[in-house]
Amino acid sequence: MQDPTCGVFEDVDIEDLISADDPPPLARERNEVKGVTVRAKRAKASRVKRVEEEIAPEKPPALDSVIPETQTIYMKTWGCAHNTSDSEYMAGQLAKYGYNLTTSKNNADLWVLNSCTVKNPSEDTFRNEIEAAHRAGKHVVVAGCVPQAAPRSDYLRGLSVVGVQQIDRVAEVVEETLKGHSVRLLQAKKVNGRKVAGPSLSLPKVRKNQFIEVIPINSGCLNACTYCKTKFARADLVSYPVQEIVDRAVQVFEEGVCEIWLTSEDTGTYGRDIGSSLPELLHKLVEVIPEGCMMRLGMTNPPYILEHLEEMAKVLSHPRVYSFLHIPVQSGSDAILADMKREYCVRDFEHVVDFLREKVPGISIATDIICGFPGETETDFDSTMSLCQKYQFPSLFINQFYPRPGTPAANMERVPANEVKTRTKRLTELFRSYEPYRKYSIGTKQSVLVTEISHDQKFYVGHNKFYEQVLLNKHHNNLLGKRVEVEITGCTKFSMFGTVIQREQEWQNCSKLTAVVNGQPLSLKADQKSSKYFFSIFPYFFFSCIVAMLCKYIYMSYSVSS
Repeated sequence: MQDPTCGVFEDVDIEDLISADDPPPLARERNEVKGVTVRAKRAKASRVKRVEEEIAPEKPPALDSVIPETQTIYMKTWGCAHNTSDSEYMAGQLAKYGYNLTTSKNNADLWVLNSCTVKNPSEDTFRNEIEAAHRAGKHVVVAGCVPQAAPRSDYLRGLSVVGVQQIDRVAEVVEETLKGHSVRLLQAKKVNGRKVAGPSLSLPKVRKNQFIEVIPINSGCLNACTYCKTKFARADLVSYPVQEIVDRAVQVFEEGVCEIWLTSEDTGTYGRDIGSSLPELLHKLVEVIPEGCMMRLGMTNPPYILEHLEEMAKVLSHPRVYSFLHIPVQSGSDAILADMKREYCVRDFEHVVDFLREKVPGISIATDIICGFPGETETDFDSTMSLCQKYQFPSLFINQFYPRPGTPAANMERVPANEVKTRTKRLTELFRSYEPYRKYSIGTKQSVLVTEISHDQKFYVGHNKFYEQVLLNKHHNNLLGKRVEVEITGCTKFSMFGTVIQREQEWQNCSKLTAVVNGQPLSLKADQKSSKYFFSIFPYFFFSCIVAMLCKYIYMSYSVSS
């Protein structure tokens, strides 16, 4: 097993150091090479050590006992569904190892903080949480895209790090950290010398929601957007094999899950590195989704579904797939999209939306907008406003531009901050001006799958075929994991209110269904397996006991006669 305390090294061939294309020594001496800057001499080791000691906070003392059953771990997650899945896998590893998980940070011995690098505010709160852990005298393990993309950040000095592809080794890192050591695992995951998307999907999980399974289908992407730092962490596209994803879906449905979410940095790119495609995967998955259960697709960028629109429309029309898709456009201006290196134009995006709305009536399409990207003019922003007015997206994620360090956009000329805020406010007001759920009249009947409880704990949350939110009163018995017929009684900007119109015995318990393929049960649930197995071996067990008793009787009789 690899030493968990080892550093990170990259293999370098001699050909990588000197090539025929390299500039001559004199040009390098005069700094005539484009894009090359003079670097200061490396400081002496003693000086570096003094600086690190000044920056790095004092570590909490090593614990006297590191027996897993006696330690308690607190976890916090920022970011996308992929990060959520990573945290669930890490929680599963820690629980399997014997650590106790808690939601109380004050009672924990160690904090695992899983970060997001998309925006400055999320990284700021991540850094603040690290500082809070230091003040509370807690051991800390950091994970996610921030330390993977920028492991040498000053505020990460001396901390243990779990890279995005090393989450299956979090228990080792936690144990060593509790002993007072710092461990950094940032290497890419490889199997037989080939890079893989990440740890095995079959690992145990502790889910945030026991009824929803988030399945990562690939890691990384094919884009090189000028504003995005996630690429630094997740790198280029690597897809999980189709069968591994299907096997995971079968496994989680057997465990009682009734809804799966497919996630990645760009689901539309799935399979391009392994000779497969997103439609091929989706067609395989719908075969194993039990009746009443649902699948939700994750975010996809426009370029990578243009060639699959016909097949995507078929899948999104399937009764066990939500007619919902998140397609970020980011801007309504072709000039800004070019500066972002988004690799599509506004007409491409409109074609995707128009086609899916025609072929999948009622489909919900969500999108993202970045306000104030460098170089954005009033005309550019007016084009964005016109696009959003035209489609009136039911879900519109509005973001101000944040210059992420190390990205090309960070060096571009900024739009004045007050103008960015004004544009953000204008778009927000447009979004608030329409109510997408008004299309349903009071008394409309819908079938919804209930998987959550609202943040204020007052309602059950269900979703209809178009992943539109329906809130149901909690005076019913437990609705979680049930599919029920409801009548719409009202609506707000972001949800509808409904009343269950079925008797309890008519509710469909989706969390206890068996996956079916071609009308035949695919496999038994765990409790069904164990009971069937017991009764199948009972005759052999009974016969073995009789034989054993008979042999013992013969042996004792022989001993007495002797």
